[in-house]
Amino acid sequence: MRLLIVEDEEAIANFLCEGLKEEGFAVDVANNGKKGLQLALDFIDDYDVILLDWMLPGMSGIEICRNIRKDNKTLPIIFLTAKDTVDDAVFGLETGANDYIRKPFSFEELLARIRVLLRTKENEMVVFSAGNIQLNIEKHSVTKDGKLIALTQREFALLEYFLRNKGKVCRRTRIIEKVWDIHFDYDNSVIDVYINALRKKLDEPGTASLITTVRGIGYTIETEE
Repeated sequence: MRLLIVEDEEAIANFLCEGLKEEGFAVDVANNGKKGLQLALDFIDDYDVILLDWMLPGMSGIEICRNIRKDNKTLPIIFLTAKDTVDDAVFGLETGANDYIRKPFSFEELLARIRVLLRTKENEMVVFSAGNIQLNIEKHSVTKDGKLIALTQREFALLEYFLRNKGKVCRRTRIIEKVWDIHFDYDNSVIDVYINALRKKLDEPGTASLITTVRGIGYTIETEE
């Protein structure tokens, strides 16, 4: 899952970025309004949630939200702001935001609100499975025949993307866009490294791999018959 943080306070932006990466998200950061809007519109089909400060240099969060809503009515947007009146909250939500959280805030609360929006977006699904593999979003866990499998954050994010798109071919470019951030150097061999690592942890020796290679295109996890 890929998020955009638009926040001009460097300490807050860095804290959120590191925390969300530890939770398995790919994260992009913009430190002013104009850059935030540009990233939002350039990658509007790739972001799953946008965290948006209200008061930003160059362009306000309200203006950014309004511009996003012209092109996308459903992309989850959460306002992060020091504005704390009821009128401010109502105004932000009426502008098109899905949620509104006042600074200072708890990271756990923010993470919970992100998860709620993602569950709503994905029709409340929190558990994804294929064969004997089960991935639980809320618990951030993967099990094989009921036994926990230790995955790195990137491996978890990659498997989550495959399971969310089970039965579809996941093209390499889309994998990069959804699992890595804008700083990824586009070395496709990195994807192969992570695929091989997942296969070693998830597959049974001598059996077909859970993740099927579609030669020249990408990968897929096939639906069960």
